[in-house]
Amino acid sequence: MDHVRLGSSGLKVSRLCLGTMSYGTKSWRPRILEEPEGRRFIHRAWERGINFFDTADAYSRGLSEEILGRALKEVAPREQWVIATKVFFPSGPGPNDGGLSRKHILSAIDASLARLGVDHVDLYIIHRWDAATPIEETMEALHDVVRAGKARYLGASSMYAWQFAKAQHTAERHGWTRFTTMQNHYNLIYREEEREMLPLCRDQGVEVTPWSPLARGFLAGNRRTEGDARTGETLRARTDDFAHTMYYSAGDFEVARRAAEVAGCRGCAPARVALAWLLQQPGVTAPIIGATRQEHLEDALAALELRLDDGEIRFLEEAYQPHPVLGHG
Repeated sequence: MDHVRLGSSGLKVSRLCLGTMSYGTKSWRPRILEEPEGRRFIHRAWERGINFFDTADAYSRGLSEEILGRALKEVAPREQWVIATKVFFPSGPGPNDGGLSRKHILSAIDASLARLGVDHVDLYIIHRWDAATPIEETMEALHDVVRAGKARYLGASSMYAWQFAKAQHTAERHGWTRFTTMQNHYNLIYREEEREMLPLCRDQGVEVTPWSPLARGFLAGNRRTEGDARTGETLRARTDDFAHTMYYSAGDFEVARRAAEVAGCRGCAPARVALAWLLQQPGVTAPIIGATRQEHLEDALAALELRLDDGEIRFLEEAYQPHPVLGHG
């Protein structure tokens, strides 16, 4: 496993990041793995060289953080892992239990640290843009989190490029901590980020850690084009309503078909090809992978060794159809 610098920072992370949204409680989402199963995947990822783990206070209403913290303590000392968690989505019923106000950020980081069982996270990410809070308030509060030693670096997730630029400029103007990473929605099926966000990140030395690198499993090649797609081959295909609002166009199926064709020529799974393509994109440091089956993790690890040639990349990319902005909400 290669370890690379995260953006312009000195922090070194594995080329893959294990996302832990899938570990928690089935009462949150039916496809979620409970703690014993989730812990095994975290341990296996660590054994294979992954030192970078992503979670959020919103996942399974905080239980994902608890499971990750307990699992990592079983494998290595704290200084050897890199943990990212996030803030924004509501964590309770109150009017101040969500968003990016100073009140919520300072409360949320303490709650996340308690659930993780650590005194700091390595990367603290704003899960979305908060139009209801002045960006100055958000960036100062995040800076105070870093100054207090509760986070080492800051990251942002899906938003418009102008919003990200505004946040970075605000931090620079006041001498506050800037964002080191952008965790955005980017994969073979959804490439709108190539228009503005990715060039901005390359220009500013911000590394990209995309979420949903396999389009919520769509690029695994097991979705259906006819009938009710919710009778697909996997539990996720049947229950992931969010995916049905984002993908499933004719163009999406054509891209997935081409990934499967390249995979057939290469003698591997389509997921491996899709992830290999993403790993070859400029500025992409560590895609956030999910794993609920052993082959998910193995295919992701094998993608690190797969180098697509120029012809294969053209074949995969030329079928792309533009999408409306997806994933910012």
